[in-house]
Amino acid sequence: MTANADRGFVASDEPLDVAVIGAGLAGLCAARQLVRQGLRCVVLEARDRVGGRTLSQSLGRDVIDLGGQWIGARQHRLSALAAELGVERCPQYDTGTKMLSWGGRIQRYDSDLPRLSLLAQLELLWASKRLARFSRELPPAAPWTAPRARDWDSITLETWKRRNMRSGGARLFLDIVTRAVFTSEPRDLSFLYFLNYLRSGQGLESLISIRGGAQQERFVGGAQQISCRLADQLAGRVILNAPVRSIEQHDDGVVVHSDAGRFAARRAIVAVPPVLAGRIHYQSALPAARDQLTARMPMGSVIKYIACYERAFWREAGLSGEAFSDTGPTVTTFDDTSHDGAQPALVSFSDGEMARVWGALAPEDRRAAVLAEFARFFGPQALKPTDFVEKNWNDDPWSRGCYVGVTGPGTLTSFGEALRRPCGRIHWSGTETADQWLGYMDGAIQSGERAAEEVAARLRGEQPAVASAASTAP
Repeated sequence: MTANADRGFVASDEPLDVAVIGAGLAGLCAARQLVRQGLRCVVLEARDRVGGRTLSQSLGRDVIDLGGQWIGARQHRLSALAAELGVERCPQYDTGTKMLSWGGRIQRYDSDLPRLSLLAQLELLWASKRLARFSRELPPAAPWTAPRARDWDSITLETWKRRNMRSGGARLFLDIVTRAVFTSEPRDLSFLYFLNYLRSGQGLESLISIRGGAQQERFVGGAQQISCRLADQLAGRVILNAPVRSIEQHDDGVVVHSDAGRFAARRAIVAVPPVLAGRIHYQSALPAARDQLTARMPMGSVIKYIACYERAFWREAGLSGEAFSDTGPTVTTFDDTSHDGAQPALVSFSDGEMARVWGALAPEDRRAAVLAEFARFFGPQALKPTDFVEKNWNDDPWSRGCYVGVTGPGTLTSFGEALRRPCGRIHWSGTETADQWLGYMDGAIQSGERAAEEVAARLRGEQPAVASAASTAP
């Protein structure tokens, strides 16, 4: 099989076993596993690149990540894959004083948490233990079957917060954590979804921490190179500029219609976020539960900013580069300096409601506001970057937001079983379907491997297809 990504062309004399929709980590890992089992497959990607919600590019004297960038201490699938592909890692810088802006006032602190009232500290300790206990009650593959699932899925995280947290400091902490981890507001999330995410990511402390947590390391040269190297292994099987418009399903196979042509296969794996999977036309209607699920699982909202500088002046002042705020355009900020220190940089995010508000403004207005926020935290030197770039994931037509699809009240208990359940010959993948590290690159890998095994098992019991594998685009 040969492919020309620039022309969106694929040719083959043999029928396909599997058509994979989406060339993010989930789709690429699924395809690689299928190929290793001797199956014939093609990966159709709407974008002009692979990598999905990872995106790396040169900026200043470094390669920076405009999408997913961190690897956690216990993300073993991602760690093993990066090692296999020869992708190096470096620690996330966290040495020095951190800052919190609460109601416009900046507080500096050197511990894991800012200085909060005794009531706030006690409430956070109590909440942390209670959330951990609740999350342990959830079956990993089916949280909607837990004894208290319906009660938890009937309220938002905001409702739980107001019922159980009285202090402003404890509520502020949960608000910032929710925006940073989910790129959503507490009012957007079902409490059951929140608990399941905590279970999947090995607890709240794991999700928000650098050392020993989900932000422990970065990839030298950018996270997208993992997908690029996977695509190299699948040479000739990855077709770019090929958005899938519709999928036909028959007794003996599927026909996938894309901008790069028509592809017939025995089965399909849809490895894109549910909100995008729901925009594909299925000529044989999917079960109502699947339609309801995709209609009720929007993406989070985030804009990512990176500013490069001549010097890491915040480090010189004893600051870690970490800053958190409940006002202004940015919610979270971190040091993003290159692994060798040659390119000092800061990375920041508009999360949740801030992304929605600031996303409506012009890019130059966002730039000015973000740099002003940097200057408020780190001094006037922050106003003069050597380079500045942003990525508004809300406007990306092939993501429609980031980091992950979320659910509000009632969705998981009513439609959760449709998340991974195949619909005839169509199977589902993507980090939203993972039961470990849901929402992370590690979860995307798990979901791809799971879908590949699911499809391979089904194919072993079938007769080979006889349909033509593909035709070129007209």
